[in-house]
Amino acid sequence: MEVRSERRFQFDAAPPALWSALSSVDDYPHWWPWLRSFDARTLAPGQEWRCTVKPPLPYVVRFTIRFDEVHPEQQIDATVRGDIEGPAGLVIEPSGDGSALALTSSLRPTNTILKAAAIVGRPLVRLGHDWVLDIGAGQFASRAL
Repeated sequence: MEVRSERRFQFDAAPPALWSALSSVDDYPHWWPWLRSFDARTLAPGQEWRCTVKPPLPYVVRFTIRFDEVHPEQQIDATVRGDIEGPAGLVIEPSGDGSALALTSSLRPTNTILKAAAIVGRPLVRLGHDWVLDIGAGQFASRAL
């Protein structure tokens, strides 16, 4: 099972301010309480972030994000590996007085438990994934910007 996402979020910050907040990786654990562990140094090409996420479901997801391409204030292309894997990316564009952030991903479970959950409870897996994206965007807007 593959979970594809195409989300677009509006923020009341211009691309430079949005990028500045996204680059503040030390603040991520303060913004997102569902981010149970996080090991990252900077938002740059070749960097790898190790993450553990706890959605509002009875499982955790552990993964690494490798940043393949990073174009400040414009675009990020990354590869996710671990309990889930696949490509992910985001694009930042000016939008009115703020910015639009388009997030795309195509992730599939690799962990045996998540694979079984995806087969039996596909709507729940989708709910957990969407919850992290949507709640995370709201928390970012209210806590980081």
